[in-house]
Amino acid sequence: MELEQLLRETDHKSYPAYKRLKGRYKFDDHVLSIDHVQGDPFAAPSSVSLHISAGKHGFPKEYYDRPHRRIMLQDYLLRRFGNELRKYDRMAGGSGKSGTMSVSHPHQEVLERTAVQIDKDTGMLTVRLQIGFPAAGRTTLSMELRKMLMEYLPKASFQTLFFQRTPKEELTKWIGLSDDIKALRDQLPERGLVAFVANGSILPRRSGVDDRPMKEAVKFISPLEDEVTLDLPNGRKITGMGIKKGITLIVGGGYHGKSTLLKALERGVYDHIPGDGREMVITDDSAMKLRAEDGRSIMKTDISMFIRNLPSKKDTACFSTEDASGSTSQAASTVEALISGSKTLLIDEDTSATNFCVRDELMQKVVLRDKEPIIPFLYRMRQLYETLGVSTILVAGSSGAFFGSSDTIIQMDEYNPLDITKRAKEEAKKEGMAGINPPDALKEVKDIRVPLPSGEKNTGRHNKVKGQGVNSVSLGYESIEIRFVEQVTDPEQTNMLGIMLRYLEENIFNGRETIPECMERLSGLIKEGGIRSLFKDRDIPGNLAMVRPLELYAMICRYRGLKLK
Repeated sequence: MELEQLLRETDHKSYPAYKRLKGRYKFDDHVLSIDHVQGDPFAAPSSVSLHISAGKHGFPKEYYDRPHRRIMLQDYLLRRFGNELRKYDRMAGGSGKSGTMSVSHPHQEVLERTAVQIDKDTGMLTVRLQIGFPAAGRTTLSMELRKMLMEYLPKASFQTLFFQRTPKEELTKWIGLSDDIKALRDQLPERGLVAFVANGSILPRRSGVDDRPMKEAVKFISPLEDEVTLDLPNGRKITGMGIKKGITLIVGGGYHGKSTLLKALERGVYDHIPGDGREMVITDDSAMKLRAEDGRSIMKTDISMFIRNLPSKKDTACFSTEDASGSTSQAASTVEALISGSKTLLIDEDTSATNFCVRDELMQKVVLRDKEPIIPFLYRMRQLYETLGVSTILVAGSSGAFFGSSDTIIQMDEYNPLDITKRAKEEAKKEGMAGINPPDALKEVKDIRVPLPSGEKNTGRHNKVKGQGVNSVSLGYESIEIRFVEQVTDPEQTNMLGIMLRYLEENIFNGRETIPECMERLSGLIKEGGIRSLFKDRDIPGNLAMVRPLELYAMICRYRGLKLK
């Protein structure tokens, strides 16, 4: 065949000879596409993709005709293919990255990724991976590459990407889980809930760097007062703790599981794989985790809901700084979450600015209100719900000031949740802390900022996108720190944020539409044409994972290179 002939012709030639291989090659059950050839054996590996038609792979259309099922199937196939591919990694030797064979390595969350995609209409299955073309020094080893492309890769794909070779019971379990999760998500709003934690869930993780479930961990069991039963497909039921709309306070001693519960709720905006322990922890998919972020950039943002009358006379209705404090950063992040559509705010006292969250009575008596620029979140959270319909789930361990304004109070006791609402309310009433009167009416916030085009269209290096784990993304020479946007959980989401920002800068920012209007155009583009619409004539990389509009907006707001009208 053509590929084999080209490989023989390029054997033991100078490394650039591999460039001749770029193109598409038809095998019996798949098409191999060599999309990008690395410049030398020490450069980033070459990009390769496999394309398998629906008639060849054989997966029933009902497994991918609905978005939630399709994404779960893609995730399942990616994990199986990745595990099989590792068997062949480095089996072909050589210099530098020679012989490497790799594909995306997902964590516990199920995300839509470019590594494996199934077209919902045609059923075409596409797998994108990286291969290090072998060399001795800078001399091609094409016969080693032949093994990789014509033996190892077909074997790995045959074992994992075809319905006839798939464990049917296992696959049914994954698809069934996606149906269960979808059913629970659909029921949250109609039941007046912002989150659900099923009885028997395992919330603790093994370590800060290992997100798998902790062995022999305490299983979550709902307090009777908060127990709800939701419907699953096929007449089944599931019981657990329902967190109602409004204000929920999570309290308890240190190391008793407060932050662990909040972290599970934070990640509950995503689906999880079977065996994760948090499969049935479901959170309103607009929930946004907020925290203090000293040093972040804020550009022309209205934070007057929380900060006003600064001694410097700065206008907090149009506030800008290159080096935000803890309180101003958290105020900005809260306002940004509201603008981007969040209806549930997640806050942990441990990672918040104390003066942003609360001022106790003694401090108010000593430092009078007119001398304090900060209106604490405590004064606003009731208003946020009653005026804007925005709920709050807040972890607190050091102040009882939140008791009076909360609807539900959960105490974590050795990872066991207890509903102490009645007792806490009674104690708060005795202390004269039945509720907090806000200083004024709450106004709805909007983003009227109009971004200008960068003026740097298709200029090569300036528009290069590079992600650094989940900590930052760079566009050209500008680095944007996002490590405190805590619901970006995967480096491939960071990559996607960079791609989206580049597209906005090159194609959508025009000096006429506001940031939310520009984001809406981008969202419509992706909805209509998929991720492919962001690349035009470029090849789609296999290292991207979808993000929510909330994270995209959060990144834009931290982009110091943003030019505003």
